[in-house]
Amino acid sequence: MKKRVLILGAGNAQIDAIEYCKAHGYEVVGCSYTTVDCGIPHLDYFEQVDIKSIEGVMALATKYEVAAIYSIGSDLAMPTVMKASEILGLPHFISSKTAEVCHSKNLMREALGSDFKGNAAFMVCSTLEEALQYDRFPGMMKPVDSQGQRGCFRVDSAEDIKANFAASLDYSIDGKVIIEEFIDGPEISVNAYMQNGEMKIAVVSDRYAFDEYPGGIIKEHRVPSSFADEETKEKTVDLARRIADKLGITDGPAYFQIKLKDSTEPYIIEVTPRLDGCHMWNLIKHYCGADLLDACFRHLLEGESVLDDEYPQSSVEYSLKFMSKESNAKFAKADFDTDGAEYTCYYYADGDRVLKINGFIEKCGYVIRKTGNLV
Repeated sequence: MKKRVLILGAGNAQIDAIEYCKAHGYEVVGCSYTTVDCGIPHLDYFEQVDIKSIEGVMALATKYEVAAIYSIGSDLAMPTVMKASEILGLPHFISSKTAEVCHSKNLMREALGSDFKGNAAFMVCSTLEEALQYDRFPGMMKPVDSQGQRGCFRVDSAEDIKANFAASLDYSIDGKVIIEEFIDGPEISVNAYMQNGEMKIAVVSDRYAFDEYPGGIIKEHRVPSSFADEETKEKTVDLARRIADKLGITDGPAYFQIKLKDSTEPYIIEVTPRLDGCHMWNLIKHYCGADLLDACFRHLLEGESVLDDEYPQSSVEYSLKFMSKESNAKFAKADFDTDGAEYTCYYYADGDRVLKINGFIEKCGYVIRKTGNLV
């Protein structure tokens, strides 16, 4: 009998994991709270189980005798992955406590501490009355435990808080909102990989968001970073390394979303102990040859280290650009420019309706291109 892997969630980000595992000889079991996720047809087995249910996931893992439980691009899944794996004695990268801290925006900031260089000022509130005490405008108001920019709003006044508080709170499972100091500056990311407490690789990339929509909804990533000079990159990687050490991210992938205050000082926005949900592993593979997806699953399933200490810096800039449409719009491949793409991925077939995820503008696929030679 083939070994089996249980993947939590079956959305577009999970298709990368599903296809990888199947290509390497594993059968893949999947679960989701819904039965319409795009990844379901790619699975060998599917059951409708909420990925937040530790008991449900454990029962599924036991039923199918899986070798491991994992997920990509889902903050919601990580606490379940780690807790269920701890209890069942399955391989996992970090403790469930660390996963919970990273999943909760307020716990993450509290764990880092007010004196941690690169941590932003914040307050947590569960009622509008509490939220209206915030006075360090501008700020960013977010659910403490959502993902994918859901319920995120910039607030420049008490009126903005009043107008958006209910919508932000609606996305919080714990019924709490965090209002953070707004960091004005370009947005970058660090995609890193940890093994035995050592950061084996850290790639700094530029993150471009839609200006016309709230919450920093992503439209493009570029690597290497043009926003950060070499000194700023060093400070950014140092911030990521200090956060990993402080929070206990000792093994596996980690994704750090960062803003550069005054274009030079890195401040953490979010950190998550997983591969990101934007297929950055694929962009990085095109850029320098490092395959973080392969590293993740070989490390998890086989206990192997497959990352070199050094990867060549490409002389070419690469971009990953999302195809985007409004929620519920009809999808058509012809609407998007894929000329010159080294890699193209469509989430939908022609005529499909685009699912509502953030309610503003939704990812429909992506292209990876060389975008220019570096000077």
